[in-house]
Amino acid sequence: MHAGLYFSSVAMAFLAVAGGLTMLVGGGEALVAGATRLARRLGMTPLAIGLTVVAFGTSVPELSVSLNAAFQGHPDIMIGNVVGSNIANIGLILGCCALLAPLHLTMREVWFELLLVVAGSVFLMFCSGYGFFPRPVGILFMLTLVAYTVFICRNTMNGNGRDEGEEDEDHPLPLALVLLLIAGGLALLSVGSSFFIRGAVDIARYFGVSELVIGLTLAAVGTSLPELASSLAALRHRQSGLLIGNVIGSNMFNLFMVLGLTGAIHPFSLSPELLNRDLPVMLAFTLVLIPILHRNGGTRRRHGVLLLGAYVAYCLTLI
Repeated sequence: MHAGLYFSSVAMAFLAVAGGLTMLVGGGEALVAGATRLARRLGMTPLAIGLTVVAFGTSVPELSVSLNAAFQGHPDIMIGNVVGSNIANIGLILGCCALLAPLHLTMREVWFELLLVVAGSVFLMFCSGYGFFPRPVGILFMLTLVAYTVFICRNTMNGNGRDEGEEDEDHPLPLALVLLLIAGGLALLSVGSSFFIRGAVDIARYFGVSELVIGLTLAAVGTSLPELASSLAALRHRQSGLLIGNVIGSNMFNLFMVLGLTGAIHPFSLSPELLNRDLPVMLAFTLVLIPILHRNGGTRRRHGVLLLGAYVAYCLTLI
């Protein structure tokens, strides 16, 4: 009788995770669809849309999950989700897309964004060595991203942000419907993140897995699904700039806004384990993009094999 009730509670935890992920994916898709259409109305270039609107929209699940985890007293899930998502964005998502087709983008187009991600990663490593992420650092991170967003929006508007071949060009959605998509997506993300966190914590406790590992794997991959969906859509429409911009922009948002906002509201401790393994891996995945884009003007299938293989090897170290 007792075993049956216990199994039932574990089954409910898995259902909560599955339902939360479903809402996260659905909410992310709705948010990206609405935000992308709104950006096109403003005349933003595909790369700018990928670096800002799509990247920030698909990273809202990470923000929702991280804020919920921090307020519910699970900082390891929060930081694991951010670090794991950044690793998954490059190793899993960019690796899979590079395997499917070559991606064309020069280092010159994204050098500043990569520099920001590297700087944020190194700063986070210093905080991890200190063992704490203080409120002033969180505020600094947020202001950095806000300043970057204002800069790129003011410098990339060209009045012709729509892409050839987009299905919604001839029949644009009414502005009210676009705003409804955005609002509905945000609502689904908020509810889905709450379900996901509760289920993930219960599963972690049942199997004796640390919350940090849950954040680095299950939470990270789960909240990266919107990035994967939008990247595959960009690949289908042959928008390499949108795709790579989405990946790099998402990593920027995770570092500077997700960690920044969480730290500004609720300063958190950092596990020393992050500095020994996960943060150096996150930094290495970012740094490897520099020679790839500089020497090749984009990615090739061999780079996809390298990135995906490195991601699988990293996941095996967590088991």
